[in-house]
Amino acid sequence: MNFKRVYAIFLRQIYLVRGTATRFFQIFIWITVDITLWGFITKYLTGTAGAGFNFVPVFLGAVLLWDFSTNVMQGVTMLFFEDVWSRNFLNIFASPLKISEYVGGLILSGIVRSILALIVMFLLAMFFFGFSIFSFGISLAGFLLILFFFGIALGIIGVSIVLRLGPAAEWLIWPIPALLSPFVGVLYPLSVLPGWMQFIGQSLPPSYVFTGIREIVDGGTFPASTFFWGLVAALIYIVLAYMIFVKVYKKAVQTGLIARYSAETVT
Repeated sequence: MNFKRVYAIFLRQIYLVRGTATRFFQIFIWITVDITLWGFITKYLTGTAGAGFNFVPVFLGAVLLWDFSTNVMQGVTMLFFEDVWSRNFLNIFASPLKISEYVGGLILSGIVRSILALIVMFLLAMFFFGFSIFSFGISLAGFLLILFFFGIALGIIGVSIVLRLGPAAEWLIWPIPALLSPFVGVLYPLSVLPGWMQFIGQSLPPSYVFTGIREIVDGGTFPASTFFWGLVAALIYIVLAYMIFVKVYKKAVQTGLIARYSAETVT
């Protein structure tokens, strides 16, 4: 793998964001709405519940972490969509660029986007609602790592879907985090779900994150086994996602479907 090529893919995204203010602000708009909405909801619930329970770390903290994973996914998919929208995808792979280098560029974009989003979410939650994600302790870093890996896997899977089905399938990608959130227990434990939903949730790495966070909030110790299995599951998802992308890309090249990304008249 040539890391200069990986950086070149990422650098293209930097130039795009730097050249258009709307691309920069779209990173923060939805997370600002989410943090503001859930922040006031948690303040209201805490006020009505009295001093017995604090909803802020349970709800606002969970939403913050889920938004982080969503932003990682979007950081991966948006770079690919920029190539699709500009009909530049075929031009990129006409170069000596390897699949691993292109995916590496997508991941690097996801890293930077997620870090920027996390900083903004942290500042909003701290200054407006008095909540710091560091209240979860040092274990937060491990759980963020799981969410980061899962977001990368979702992004690569999303790219594979659009690559296989065509640019019109873009609308299938945006609802993925919302569709998965009921299964991973962002705002509630998995035990409240019916059996079949619990089974699906236990196969998704974020469910281990939110289960572990709830254990810590309830005054427990760091759930090492929960973290371990969540991390293993997230790494498996990344490997599977990469294998899916490689297979879909090779299929698109063999069948000529990749041409749809460079010519308006190709159907």
